[in-house]
Amino acid sequence: MIAISIDELLRPYEFEFFRNGLIVATVAGALCGLIGCYVVLRSMSYIGHGLSHSIFGGFAAASLLGVNVFLGAGVWGLATALMIGGITRRRPVGSDAAIGVVTTASFALGLALVQIFGTTERNAEAALFGNVLGVSIGDVWLILVVTAITVLTIVVSYRRLLFVTFNPEVAEISGVRVTLTDAVLMLLLAAAILVTMNVMGVTLIAAALVVPAVIARLLTSRFSTMLIIATVIGALTGAIGMNLSYHLDIASGPTIVLTGAALFILAFAFSGVAGRARLRGMEHAH
Repeated sequence: MIAISIDELLRPYEFEFFRNGLIVATVAGALCGLIGCYVVLRSMSYIGHGLSHSIFGGFAAASLLGVNVFLGAGVWGLATALMIGGITRRRPVGSDAAIGVVTTASFALGLALVQIFGTTERNAEAALFGNVLGVSIGDVWLILVVTAITVLTIVVSYRRLLFVTFNPEVAEISGVRVTLTDAVLMLLLAAAILVTMNVMGVTLIAAALVVPAVIARLLTSRFSTMLIIATVIGALTGAIGMNLSYHLDIASGPTIVLTGAALFILAFAFSGVAGRARLRGMEHAH
């Protein structure tokens, strides 16, 4: 009986599409968890949601124009991120309002293009909701490269990113190039969303960015430790979610998000008063 159960558990690993999807989901989870720490601590959780929707607009436009989808959506996403940053720095428009205006307009444009021309229905649906069957070995290498670049950038710019994350005003006065640092972070975020799109879909990527970081914040008050915990939890969420997705016959994106939500409930229940106080402190700090 145990042998049969083990065979059943290992069965999906016989398929190349599942192995590729598992690698991408695990690495994507780790990548989103890592970047998500900066997003959450800067009270810009909405930006993951907004940028993913904005990138869909670039995806639709690039697909219809016959341009390389990755390149087109990437340029579009970076332009949107820089636009949000520019609007945010001009008071009294807050970051959430800027994200809401720019990204929802971009998403609406993408939907309108798809509806008018109707030539990318299948690709559009995959971009919106994820399509693990479409994950190729090329996607695996792509996300590994993006993750390596992200980790290297964070290691090299760790102190500068930390300073800008917790006190951007003082950082600017101290000579830190806040605008450039923000642009680099937005570029990494846009790249992470783009390479995660196949597994998660643009509608669910925000959860992959926010949930691991919030869980990590419940468990520690040290930023360096938070980065590590969020990265590990993101990877576990992706791996567990992919396996459950196959056995429960549910789409990978929703399963990964629900796995993360279950881990959050456990962390919230067992972190105690101290963990919840850290969450409240994070909110009040911004």
